[in-house]
Amino acid sequence: MHIDGMTCAACASRIQHRLDEMDAVAAAQVNFATGRATIAHDGSLDESYLAAEIAALGYSVIAGGDGDAAEQRRQTDLLTRLAIGAVLTVPAVLISMIPALQFDGWEWLAAVLATVVIVGSGWPFHRAAAVNLRHGATTMDTLVSMGSLSALGWSLAVSAAGIGDGHVYFETGAVIVTLILLGKWLELRAKRRSGDAIRSLADLGVRTAQLADGREIAIADLAVGMRFVVRPGERIATDGMIVDGRSAVDASMVTGEPVPIEVGPGDEVIGATINANGALVVEATKVGADTALAQIIRLVNEAQGSRAEVQRLADRVSSVFVPIAIATGIVTLTAWLLLGNEASAAFSAAVAVLIIACPCALGLATPLGIMVGTGRGAQLGVIIKGGEVLEDTRAVDVVLVDKTGTLTEGAMTLAGVHPVQLSAAERDEVQRLAASAEALSSHPIAQAIAGSVDVLVDVDEFETMPGSGVTALIGGVEVRVGRRSLFDAVPGPVEAAAASAEAAGATAVLAGRNGTAEMVLVVADRIKSTSREAVAALRDQGLGVTLLTGDNERTAHTVAAKVGIESVISEVYPADKAAEVERLQAAGMRVAMVGDGINDAPALAQADLGIAVGTGTDVAIEASDLTVVSGDLRAVADAIALSRRTLSTIKGNLFWAFAYNAAAIPLAALGILNPMIAAGAMGVSSLFVVTNSLRLRRFTGSRQTV
Repeated sequence: MHIDGMTCAACASRIQHRLDEMDAVAAAQVNFATGRATIAHDGSLDESYLAAEIAALGYSVIAGGDGDAAEQRRQTDLLTRLAIGAVLTVPAVLISMIPALQFDGWEWLAAVLATVVIVGSGWPFHRAAAVNLRHGATTMDTLVSMGSLSALGWSLAVSAAGIGDGHVYFETGAVIVTLILLGKWLELRAKRRSGDAIRSLADLGVRTAQLADGREIAIADLAVGMRFVVRPGERIATDGMIVDGRSAVDASMVTGEPVPIEVGPGDEVIGATINANGALVVEATKVGADTALAQIIRLVNEAQGSRAEVQRLADRVSSVFVPIAIATGIVTLTAWLLLGNEASAAFSAAVAVLIIACPCALGLATPLGIMVGTGRGAQLGVIIKGGEVLEDTRAVDVVLVDKTGTLTEGAMTLAGVHPVQLSAAERDEVQRLAASAEALSSHPIAQAIAGSVDVLVDVDEFETMPGSGVTALIGGVEVRVGRRSLFDAVPGPVEAAAASAEAAGATAVLAGRNGTAEMVLVVADRIKSTSREAVAALRDQGLGVTLLTGDNERTAHTVAAKVGIESVISEVYPADKAAEVERLQAAGMRVAMVGDGINDAPALAQADLGIAVGTGTDVAIEASDLTVVSGDLRAVADAIALSRRTLSTIKGNLFWAFAYNAAAIPLAALGILNPMIAAGAMGVSSLFVVTNSLRLRRFTGSRQTV
């Protein structure tokens, strides 16, 4: 739900606290930076009831969820109020500060100008403060309202009744409101820039699609199975599979990969990517909310609404900061008066304390960092699922990397057949039987073997032995295809041929009849050209890299050596991958796991940081904490580097916010900062946090990214 009217982190905390109190609500997160509330409940509540509860606190839920339009309206309103405030504040300051411009009764002209600014332009602050007061709460608006109205009230009392030393603060109240309006407008403008990454992704979507029969339909009417045409230079309407044509597709805006990808019949393409040069006919496989682009936007929106552990600390501080600031202002006023100072000086110091104490920067420090970091990640093809993930990357010691589809292309091909002591006819017969058995398996290695013969034979019985291979009964003959452990007997020449293939970095699959291995099928998977560079990038970040694979030891060590990995854990059955992760964790290590298959999902979930290669399965992606949309392992290094940079930025923001308040409040209480300087300093503090967060938009990583 998009919420309007939040002005600081304390507002978000109040709404979240109210939602958490409701029995039907399982969890609620309210994010000030994004203006969104994410609520999980048992189904007994509807949106109108939740909206009414939020409205009772003085805020409103935006109908239709169009938070962007509401933000634009708020920015326009702020600019209008700022313009009026600036035009009236300047003459008020001039006649108050320059004796040559003063005339009899100038105070009353200053009073009129200041009243319009303080009450009129500053009305949102006073309204919010009054609403919060009715609910026994205080926020940043309370401090601004108290400070500006105190300046106006004191000055009117001095002018009308002649109390005090005759010094008035009309211009001070006007300047406070104008400077804070300026700070809020700049802050909102910069916050909108922080959401540009997701808005730009959302704008990539195609509005219409031209079907293969020549009809043009709205993208909302496109259904799975429909075929549509993509001309050169056009965006692909939705996720699909190419049925005709060849081209190069620029997917940089979704994957972060700068080099176009060559595609042809049978290849999958992502919606919203650009067809560079050839005409394509594509069959839709996913539409609407199921497309890759829609899922990326959903995941990033969820991440931007999440809270990191450091945010919880900031929330706790913000919840008590305003009452403490008000108490400090009262103590300051009392102390100055008891020490015999003039009432005007005591009043000035107290107002300065109220203004300087506004915890705006504190409330923005974490959510804005998460918002910009996750948005930039989405542009680079890196999906960070939440603020907690950012903190998990900090303590990672070792990265476990799956082999097939992660270090390698994942496109297995039959590179050779070693029949050893079989005749040519027997060789063809055993290969045909092995291919027929493997045709019933979906494993990439099995499919490579199944595609090696033109004619398959019928299989009577079939059984998959997870991690070992397959067995089948074909025409009364028992056929086995898989690892050595699957066979009762492995003759020496067969073992030698298998060892030779594995030493070259290929996978040796044994095949035979009636329990005896008779043939070695050599299956090769090409190592990705970027894998060695990716491993080097991970090690440069101080991370240990270990290859975790179900393949045999010789092949695993050969592949590891080629990409620069020294530690290898091989011959691990799918069910045992999570156990290996747990074993390393028990040894005191913080483990990140990189994988792409269903068999990797348990390990991804068990790891302290699960990283799914997005070219893999939806199950793996859902189980992970980080997802890289492309199959380039360098994106994993970029993902970890971006997470660490984002967390570092958040810590810098928090340090500045805490240090600013800690240093400035005593200065204001001692009278060193006057209220006008305090108002300006508060705006500068918030602006620093916003601009510091926006620096994350320039992150590039180890690839030549977009």
